[in-house]
Amino acid sequence: MTTLITTIRSGGQTGVDRGALDAACAAGVPIEGWCPAGGWAEDLPEAPGLRTDYPELRETPSREPAQRTEWNVRDSDVTLIIGPVADMKSSDASPGTALRRELASSFSRPVRTVGQGDVAEPGEWLRRLGTGLTVNITGPRESEWPGAYEASFRIVGDLLRLNAGSQPSASA
Repeated sequence: MTTLITTIRSGGQTGVDRGALDAACAAGVPIEGWCPAGGWAEDLPEAPGLRTDYPELRETPSREPAQRTEWNVRDSDVTLIIGPVADMKSSDASPGTALRRELASSFSRPVRTVGQGDVAEPGEWLRRLGTGLTVNITGPRESEWPGAYEASFRIVGDLLRLNAGSQPSASA
């Protein structure tokens, strides 16, 4: 069987990013990504920052999160934005989420927003895109969406179980 998702890419910020990285590690799926210089994250502002826990991440030259965001979108096959609801309007999205959508368009990368519900539809969307995908998982920081880590961990875990041919978790 050909693997749909071969790598999870994320920038390691609190919330969605870390939930995705931890779900991938728990499933044995390789992780990678770009993080700001010094491993900066909102809860780990001093070097080595989040690279202590995620040495697979590489630092961009800049401490600005926008460069990390750009490089993660650029170096992925597809971007999934995990949010509280699947139909987040541009007015509901954080500035970072809006930037991700713009960057995906400029790099001609497919992008989709995934809410907290069933992952079967986003899983099918990924299947239509091909196999061997590097999937950039991104979304709000924990400070912007309390519970983002747990939601991301569950959603990415469910997508990876579908990826492996297993059933997703019963919780939605």
